[in-house]
Amino acid sequence: MTSPSIVWLRDDLRVGDNPALHAATERGESVIVVYVLDDETPGIRPLGAASRWWLHHSLTALSDDLRERGAHLTLRRGRGADEVEKLAQQTGAGAVFWNRRYGQAARDADAALKTSLREAGVDAHSFQGSLLFEPWTIQTGSGTPFKVFTPFYRACLESQEPRHPYPAPSHIAGVKPAPESDDLGSWALLPTKPDWAGGFRERWDVGEAAAHRVLEVFLKDDLADYGDRDFPADDTTSHLSPYLRFGEISPFQVWHRVREGRLSDGAKKQAAAFLRQIVWREFNYTVLFANPDLATANYRDEFDGFPWAKPHAADLEAWRHGRTGIPLVDAGMRELWQTGVMHNRVRMVVGSFLIKNLLVDWRVGEQWFWDTLVDADEANNPGNWQWVAGSGADAAPYFRVFNPVLQADKFDGHREYVTRWVPEVDTDDYPEPIVDLKESRAHALDAYADMRRKAGLA
Repeated sequence: MTSPSIVWLRDDLRVGDNPALHAATERGESVIVVYVLDDETPGIRPLGAASRWWLHHSLTALSDDLRERGAHLTLRRGRGADEVEKLAQQTGAGAVFWNRRYGQAARDADAALKTSLREAGVDAHSFQGSLLFEPWTIQTGSGTPFKVFTPFYRACLESQEPRHPYPAPSHIAGVKPAPESDDLGSWALLPTKPDWAGGFRERWDVGEAAAHRVLEVFLKDDLADYGDRDFPADDTTSHLSPYLRFGEISPFQVWHRVREGRLSDGAKKQAAAFLRQIVWREFNYTVLFANPDLATANYRDEFDGFPWAKPHAADLEAWRHGRTGIPLVDAGMRELWQTGVMHNRVRMVVGSFLIKNLLVDWRVGEQWFWDTLVDADEANNPGNWQWVAGSGADAAPYFRVFNPVLQADKFDGHREYVTRWVPEVDTDDYPEPIVDLKESRAHALDAYADMRRKAGLA
């Protein structure tokens, strides 16, 4: 009797550099690869609509990759740990492997599963597959989590070099017959009534192979110009964020490809700046690890007393759909709606406008991005929103209010980005601004100052 190995995939939808899959193939028994759509485990945030679209196509690509190597992708739906334990019982599995997650509820579920499996005589092991540096390994001299990015970044660079990627197995011995599996279509991850994903299909090629193609194009064509990444019309960013979010490419693969690959002289000069952004992702995960409620609670508790305004429904709808009368804000929100992403510089501008010009609680914007971004990430999304609000770790100063007009003048001087997404900007069809930028900025600064006085910080 054989005792197959189960590989439970979550945010690591790839065959290459997958430590859990590598361990399963090294064990030498047949392999069951399973993904569980978990909308039920308390504390684990269900995916937003845009992420579900991406997930459908990512699982399709992964299933094809596994089939080419001799294995199958098993799909289940329910509480993830419960479904994996059931699968282990049904198949007589001798081992279960997975790559670690870092949210508290996920960690608790994984720890309980590991205990339960081991008590039942099943080997259970977790691996470092999604972060270059485990959160508990990069700490201050006093043994506490970093609260400021720059010293965290230095500590990462001074620590042990991240491991090299594992090779993709050429063959995976699948179980025959394959375990019972859901039909992916039954999960209804794709929008139908209405089908709002036309722009997504035009913009994105999903899956592990696509992720590596995107990386190579970036290194060849855009990394040398990465210093101009703040200019949204030039679009010299990597476009890797959704692939990293779903683990179609690992940070280890990106790190070593950039550090050790053959690059042009111009690209080499920008490599450190790009990898610094990879470490920013690591920083947000370290913050999440220490602050599990990052998406719902202010990191800085003095912000609990901030006088958020009750958002006007019309203003909120105008912001969500790019009808605020502020061209750069509207361009960014329309880019998001059409493609599932937004240029990073513009993300900061639209976030500042919502929080500081409209005085809307950052959690409202974070939730909208969670639902509409294909790269909605449990650490980056709330971490970056709190950065803009001033309530987060290493946050922007509370008095920094991005002026969207000045930002457009500086970073979109020829209005290429704005006119691409707001073609009617110079016509009578374009609305008047929903708020006066100067007056609303002053009102926001007064509110921040009042909050600080009440907290004894002024």
